[in-house]
Amino acid sequence: MFKIIKRIFIWAGDKKSRLYRGFLWSFLSAVFTAMPIMGAAYALNLMLEDQAGRIILSPVWALYMLVFMVFMILGRFLFSYLRATYQDSVGFEVTAEERMKIGDILKRVSLGFFDRNSTGELVGSVTTDLSFVEMFAMKMVDTVIGGYISSFAMVLCLLFYSWQAAAVSMLGILLSALALRLMEEFSHRNAPVHQKAQNDIISSTLEYIRGIPVVKAYGQEGVSTDSIRKAYQKHRKINVKIEKNYVPCNCLHLFSLKLASIVMTAVSAVLAVSGALSVSVFLMLAVFSFVIFGHVEQINNATHVLQVIGPTLDKLDKIKQAEFIDTDGKDMDLKDFTVQMKDVKFSYDKRPVLDGVTFTVPRNTTTAIVGPSGSGKTTICSLIARFYDVDSGSVTVGGIDIRKLSCDSLLKNISMVFQNVYLFHDTIINNIRFGKPEATMEEVVVAAKLARCHDFIAALPDGYNTIVGEGGSTLSGGEKQRISIARAILKNAPVIILDEATASVDPENEHFVQSAISALTRGKTIIIIAHRLATIENADQILVLDGGKIVQKGTHEELSAENGIYRRFVSIRKQAEGWSIM
Repeated sequence: MFKIIKRIFIWAGDKKSRLYRGFLWSFLSAVFTAMPIMGAAYALNLMLEDQAGRIILSPVWALYMLVFMVFMILGRFLFSYLRATYQDSVGFEVTAEERMKIGDILKRVSLGFFDRNSTGELVGSVTTDLSFVEMFAMKMVDTVIGGYISSFAMVLCLLFYSWQAAAVSMLGILLSALALRLMEEFSHRNAPVHQKAQNDIISSTLEYIRGIPVVKAYGQEGVSTDSIRKAYQKHRKINVKIEKNYVPCNCLHLFSLKLASIVMTAVSAVLAVSGALSVSVFLMLAVFSFVIFGHVEQINNATHVLQVIGPTLDKLDKIKQAEFIDTDGKDMDLKDFTVQMKDVKFSYDKRPVLDGVTFTVPRNTTTAIVGPSGSGKTTICSLIARFYDVDSGSVTVGGIDIRKLSCDSLLKNISMVFQNVYLFHDTIINNIRFGKPEATMEEVVVAAKLARCHDFIAALPDGYNTIVGEGGSTLSGGEKQRISIARAILKNAPVIILDEATASVDPENEHFVQSAISALTRGKTIIIIAHRLATIENADQILVLDGGKIVQKGTHEELSAENGIYRRFVSIRKQAEGWSIM
């Protein structure tokens, strides 16, 4: 338990000094909680002395006691407020910084990191897990440390009146600590199981939501819910079993404290009967026996929560220890934008994709890449953008190995239009501005007109300020494609990568988008993946991939004259593009 608390202190970073000050305020708050009880005992003793005729109390003493009590209560609330001010906000502040750090980390790792790690686990780490830490980490630290501090402060107060009562209270705290240690052992074993069950329900939920269109299309609603239902049932069973495991230790913990309260009262009574304590002090100790363990009793819940926080911090540390793809990269200004691959080999895990690929895309020329599905076309584009690192060989831009460049200095020179367009849940104008946040409205409109998307944007109720759904779900495929092209046009990078950029554009707009792409790509280094002849036949060179190797290279005319994959590809495309309904 205390090891995890230590990790939370380290996690708090430069804000942990606020935690220390918060503990000071907790101590003072406990003192001001105890003082009214001691003051009441003192007042009772004066009243008994007055009734016995040994002293004469004046009415002003009542005013003194009232002022004292009010001062103690105000002091208690003041120090409780200071503790909350210093401690409670630390979790929210650190969590916000952690999310930003993780965001920066995830954008600098290889995409292979996402292949090796479950999306549900990553999403759970950044959302559910971090939210759990955000809500409970500081509260549990205060519950444990603050609880013991408060009890320690009250034990110190007891020492002024009865060392026997103080000793009994300390013994009760030690016995409860033993029970908490046993509970911690259970929690340590159960926390990873609980964490896995939590990850499973997140993954199952994500899979269910993403697969709803397929489920509806095939009428398999019942089948699709089996996985998510089993995950939820397993999560419930594990939580119930964990709670049952805690019952004996929790009962022992509470029994130790309640027994200590009874023994404290009994010891105080014996001392009072023997004359060692006054009646007023006996009553004070009896009251203390009911309140002294109040904060320690709550530690049982904190024990389990802290053990769940431990694996969560492990997951976050694992993400933060992910190797940056550009660890050795430096910021450089590129002067030449010739793209070259030399004997590149690459595999996804153990599945080979590229085998000895070598080619050059001269500056300010267009290279089209064609080939069967799975031949490695998109992989080549991903390697040029350094989404992955090659297994062997090299990729250079302007003669500089891209492994020597930072991702920012490389990607600021590349615009990409993907086959599967993703738009953020934001306004259309911000989605177009994504590659150039400082762009003016006029620049955005010009880019949109070139991409032939201005008209449909203007027709929307809020125009460019229209919020698109997550992933662009409120727009058609062609509309999303044109917005992504507008985004690339606005960025105006010297290297353009188009991965099936016109795949979702309707025939009516394809000609206009082709014109826009021509305007975008004029005077730039272009790499195009496409299957439509209109897109590739004017390329300066065409690379034909098959089985991860370049099997043909040349212009459209040259390759059309050869007997090979490209000529068969052209024949098939002409038949596909020229079909009609009779």
